[in-house]
Amino acid sequence: MALRSALFLLTNLAVVATISLLITLGVAVGWLPPDLPLGPLLSGCFVWGAAGSWLALQGSREAAKQAMGVQLLDGREGPEAQWLVQTVTALAERASVPMPELGVYASPEWNAFATGPSPERALVAVSSGILDGMPAPELEAVLAHEMSHVGNGDMVTMALLQGVINAFVMFLARALALLLPRRSDDDGRRPPPLTALIWPLEVVLGLAGSLVTAWFSRHREFRADAGAARLTGGPDAMVKALERLGATQQLLDRRDPPALAPFKIAGPAGLLGLLATHPPLEQRIQALRQASAAPDPSSPGGVRPASAG
Repeated sequence: MALRSALFLLTNLAVVATISLLITLGVAVGWLPPDLPLGPLLSGCFVWGAAGSWLALQGSREAAKQAMGVQLLDGREGPEAQWLVQTVTALAERASVPMPELGVYASPEWNAFATGPSPERALVAVSSGILDGMPAPELEAVLAHEMSHVGNGDMVTMALLQGVINAFVMFLARALALLLPRRSDDDGRRPPPLTALIWPLEVVLGLAGSLVTAWFSRHREFRADAGAARLTGGPDAMVKALERLGATQQLLDRRDPPALAPFKIAGPAGLLGLLATHPPLEQRIQALRQASAAPDPSSPGGVRPASAG
């Protein structure tokens, strides 16, 4: 946890230092006017952006419980709960991560998610739909996917990236507004930029930033799928789980707000896919099959051993 926190802070400081240097060079060569408060603006935006993202991360576990109505399990609620606890405990041992909080929430949608500020304070939850309908080996693969997210520290990495993006959006929107020509008053002083100019710039830049965060989120899904294959002895169970999920995508939870999109298992294809946090299921299945068919240099014949699952 301390290492990830230090990485978060150092990354933000490195970005601030880089942009500050570029501003200094821009003023030195005459590209930027010397009277613009870009330095203080930069520092303030990065403090605000990084702090806001970090605070959101710290509250993510409790926020998910409230938003999704997650009921925590300890294994004494019945056979299904006992199986869930035993399965996730075994996966946590294989992944060398602490046992997360485990819960279920009422929804017909077949879904599972992991969240939390660190592996030590993670939450893994499944919907009642996937718990009741998916066969045990495939559900184990889905849980292994979520445990891979926990082990990879994806929640912290996404918060780090989102903090940098938020700071960029805030800074660039205000910097561009400051650079736009404004009529000076009688004393030669220029008025502050209009808020009406900053808001549209934040919307446009925020959309561009969302493309970056969505791309990384899709990348981490492929990595978590590969982690699930490792934890369950091969890609077969995860492939079957994704295929079954593709046949149940019509089971939607209508109450879910768009803010909970990162908790979903699949995303749309086409242009909308650029803003999706999850790749289409077909791409994930293809990636798993290609990885299982790729040559393995560690095996004597250079071919990856067949999976046991």
